[in-house]
Amino acid sequence: MKDSVKDAVERVLDSYLEMNNHRKTPERYAILRAVYDANGHFTLDELGEKLAKDYKFPVSRATLYNTLNLFMELRLVIRHRFQGTTKYEACYDNNSHCHQMCTVCGKVTEVRSPEISQAIDQLHLRRFRKDGFTLYIYGICSTCQAKLTRQKNTKKQTKQNK
Repeated sequence: MKDSVKDAVERVLDSYLEMNNHRKTPERYAILRAVYDANGHFTLDELGEKLAKDYKFPVSRATLYNTLNLFMELRLVIRHRFQGTTKYEACYDNNSHCHQMCTVCGKVTEVRSPEISQAIDQLHLRRFRKDGFTLYIYGICSTCQAKLTRQKNTKKQTKQNK
């Protein structure tokens, strides 16, 4: 995690906890560090494993869930529902981006598109303030496409040989 981002997200959390008279628990800060050290998307279970293994700081599933909900409220984390699975992602310095999702294997890849970002920035919405966006592009990745093509060719060969 970049020090500047780490400091900024910790300040956001500090301010919220102080203003709302909540305790500054070590669990919240450990989870925040783990979230911002994660590369890309993660599940609740993956985050729990990372905390236990890498940080030697195991926390309950309920604590993870409640803390991630707090982070979503503070716009420090975003939740995605990818083909039957829920994944989370740090979003403080990366609010707007696209995902390409393979409908066969479920692989999710982030896509940078300045053209899409510019088009969304120029989009004028009535009585609405834009904070960011996420775009999902569904299709078939090249690996799955190659497998499907091989399967199709194998079936053709089998029919021709009969």
